[in-house]
Amino acid sequence: MDNSNEIAKDFIATAGKPKPIGEKTASKEDVIEALKTVSDPEIMINIYDLGLVYNIEVKENGDVFIEMTVTAPTCPVAGVLPQQAADAVALVEGVGKVEVKIVWEPAWTIERMSDEAKAMIELF
Repeated sequence: MDNSNEIAKDFIATAGKPKPIGEKTASKEDVIEALKTVSDPEIMINIYDLGLVYNIEVKENGDVFIEMTVTAPTCPVAGVLPQQAADAVALVEGVGKVEVKIVWEPAWTIERMSDEAKAMIELF
C-alpha cells in the first residue's frame, strides 16, 4: 500500500503572520538566503545547497510557499527541517505567512546538490 501522500500531508510547517500593508515584499533571493541558514544536522550543509528545496513561490502579499524534500523518507529530521525552514524565512523582512511542504516526488538524489555542497561532501 502506498501511503506517501498520507505521510506528505503530515509534513506541512507554517510560520509568520500577514505582512504589514505597504511593507516591501521580500525577494526570492532573500528567501533563499534565509533557507541557507538551515542545515541538515547530519552533514552540516544547508538545505538549499543540498538541493532539498524544489520550489519557492513568493506572493505579492509576502506569503511564501516552499516545497522541499529530505534525503530519505526515513530521515530523522523530516519533521524538524521544514519547521526550521519556515521559521527562518518568516524572520525575513517583507515576508508574511510561510508554508513549507514536504514532497516526495521527484526523489532527492545527490545530483541536486550545488557544486559547493558536492565539494564539501568530498571532504568527509
